[in-house]
Amino acid sequence: MDASNDSEPGSDLVTPLGDLRPSEKKALAEFRTKLEEAIITNRLFSKLAHRHHRHDKSKTRVANACSPDFCMLEPSPDKDEDLKNISLWGIPLLPSKGHEDTDAVLLKFLQAREFRVSEAFHMLRRTLRWRRGFGADDILLEDLELPELNSAAYMDGTDKYGHPICYNVYGVFRDKELYDKAFGNEERRERFVQWRIRLMEEGIKQLSFKQGGVGSMLQIIDLKNSLSHSMKELRSTTKKVVTILQDNYPEFAERTIFLNVSFRSYAYHALFSHFVSPRSRSKFIFARPSKVTETLLKFIAPEDLPVQYGGFKREEDEEFSAENGRVLEITVRGSSAGTIEIPIIEPGVTVVWDISVVGWEVSYKEEFVPDDEGSYNVLIRKEKKLDESSRNSFYISEPGKVVLTIENRTFKKKRVLYRSKSKPTIPLYNLLNQTNRPAV
Repeated sequence: MDASNDSEPGSDLVTPLGDLRPSEKKALAEFRTKLEEAIITNRLFSKLAHRHHRHDKSKTRVANACSPDFCMLEPSPDKDEDLKNISLWGIPLLPSKGHEDTDAVLLKFLQAREFRVSEAFHMLRRTLRWRRGFGADDILLEDLELPELNSAAYMDGTDKYGHPICYNVYGVFRDKELYDKAFGNEERRERFVQWRIRLMEEGIKQLSFKQGGVGSMLQIIDLKNSLSHSMKELRSTTKKVVTILQDNYPEFAERTIFLNVSFRSYAYHALFSHFVSPRSRSKFIFARPSKVTETLLKFIAPEDLPVQYGGFKREEDEEFSAENGRVLEITVRGSSAGTIEIPIIEPGVTVVWDISVVGWEVSYKEEFVPDDEGSYNVLIRKEKKLDESSRNSFYISEPGKVVLTIENRTFKKKRVLYRSKSKPTIPLYNLLNQTNRPAV
């Protein structure tokens, strides 16, 4: 069930024009000519092809926006409209303007349609019409602050290759009150779609359209606790969001990683995979619960991976930073134990450490071993099963070392990630004595 493609994880950067094949360069030149003529003659929006499918009778803003099949429901632009200044994501589209990023935008549409110029051109036209009807160009200016949804989808950091990461954690909607706030009626569901598209636009602001720049983001979708039969509104609304992103945001996903994939959720995604193009499906990666940390570490450094996924990143972390947060790694073979030693020569410091095990299923304990043979070992944490990232600290009053012991009773080797730091500390009893000392 865990699957990925064989391409280089960080390979999806904005393609330098010199790297295009002759046939692709020819397609780009043809696309530029076709677009230039349509803009100059004000025919960019006219005679847009319309496929005959059933129409959504409600004709709501979101329903109209969810598929190019509804594109003709919007009024045609005025014939006298000057389209020479038309832009997309802040990039001018008129090729003769000579903007350095125009080709990068056009290439996204070409790549999404396998360099078939006519299809890419129609996709661009539908996207521009959808954005007008949906108000996508102004959505960042709208008051769509929904703090209760901030834990459901959010941008957080970058992967090893600089791609911004968007986390989608739909299991939070097991909370019935939150679920009703998001999907309780049609108006709330429409607002959710608008909010999610706004998050996409915020993510694009972090991208670069320059050649060789980071032009896509990493999408992570956590399916844990999100496929309950009672969550039908979540599923239908999510399908609308997926369709909008598929139709109007080409090549903006460097990878899409589905986490905590059970057989049921895997089958569910297979059912609606026809909503997604083959090129997009080739970028899908599925990870079972036991493979979540291992899969994410292929793309995200442990110090940048949130603790709930086996990494070390914590909100407003006051202990570790990029300067003092270097992560080290050891391997513990099956049916054996491994130790990590943190030596302390100068007493009067507090040692802080993080530890995580890829695959878990190990036992773990912590102790302080003094250098003085006459002193006693101190058990900091007794042996317990380690099934999540752990942080602890200990004040060192004499030279010695903190010893972390990992007992691997399985037959598979385990990767152990850890980092540590020490900081000068005044013992609490000294602080109390100084506070209670009478003034002279």
